[in-house]
Amino acid sequence: MSETVGDPMAGPRAPRRVITAMRQGRAVFAEDGPVPNAHHYTAIPGMMTSVVYATAAPPPLLQGEAEAAPPGLHIPPGPGETRLMVVTSPPDTTMARPEFDPAAADAEQRERIPGLAELLEPDVPGMHRTETVDYDIVLDGEIWLELDDGATAHLHRGDIAVQCGTRHAWRHKGDCPATLCFVLIGGAPA
Repeated sequence: MSETVGDPMAGPRAPRRVITAMRQGRAVFAEDGPVPNAHHYTAIPGMMTSVVYATAAPPPLLQGEAEAAPPGLHIPPGPGETRLMVVTSPPDTTMARPEFDPAAADAEQRERIPGLAELLEPDVPGMHRTETVDYDIVLDGEIWLELDDGATAHLHRGDIAVQCGTRHAWRHKGDCPATLCFVLIGGAPA
């Protein structure tokens, strides 16, 4: 996270939180701004905590040594299940190159991210919707979150988007890779 401009003792900036919701059957940006409960510690200069978003019914803690996320795991989680993914995305211009093979890309996605790849809409590349609450954290770079009506939020390193089962796509209009962390929590349809 970037430091605030000015006083170096002011500490890190509060994360930006972008929350999507459904209104009248359409995806909308319900909130876009600093996390409201960010706390900059007085006793520990430079420390900040914030709970970005919360849901009920946490999954059970696993015991044992079995691989929790084996290759081929169905990506969209069922109700109460979770998935944690880190994704590095190249610029959209990569898909515009003559050597790009959409059929091969689709096949690879279907193999590596089953269940999610099938939700990607062929008529609107990248657009999709899952029955999940998603915490999306930009770890590096910049990316645009696009909703079904074309509204976008330009997200930078340290920004957080909370998706609540909305139809969306990730657009990478920059010229460097972007890395995001996604926490998907299976929900029940409203």
